[in-house]
Amino acid sequence: MDIAECLTLIELLCAREFPAVPGRTEHGESGPGYHMAALRTSEEFWEGDGGEREETEAQYEAERDGLAERLGERWGVPRHFSLYSVFERTMTGEEIAEPWAGLSGHVPDVLLWRAPESDRWVALGISQWDKELPFQLLGIVTETDPP
Repeated sequence: MDIAECLTLIELLCAREFPAVPGRTEHGESGPGYHMAALRTSEEFWEGDGGEREETEAQYEAERDGLAERLGERWGVPRHFSLYSVFERTMTGEEIAEPWAGLSGHVPDVLLWRAPESDRWVALGISQWDKELPFQLLGIVTETDPP
């Protein structure tokens, strides 16, 4: 998906109603108060010396930053929001609202905006569940304030 397609999808998610129950969608998953879309997904890294993984990670960071630049033209400079403490809090049993609790298990941080026209939070993050698994560039739209 190129930057223009990513922007179109994020606009669609900002306008789309949230479902009453969590479930899969054509772009990822949605639930009460949030939508999450996989904007891009890499290959897996079961073989190799790790060089390809590092290169892919750098590529995904560059793509996130390029998309963030375009979103920044609309909504200003994003806030950098670490999900590390959110993950720690969930591990101690604290109840954290979705999508933040789930994201914190595989996305270390997000770039975050408040979209004034929809009054929703928009975030970009890079997901990787484990070193052998693919990277995903995620677009998240939620009405739930960050914890």
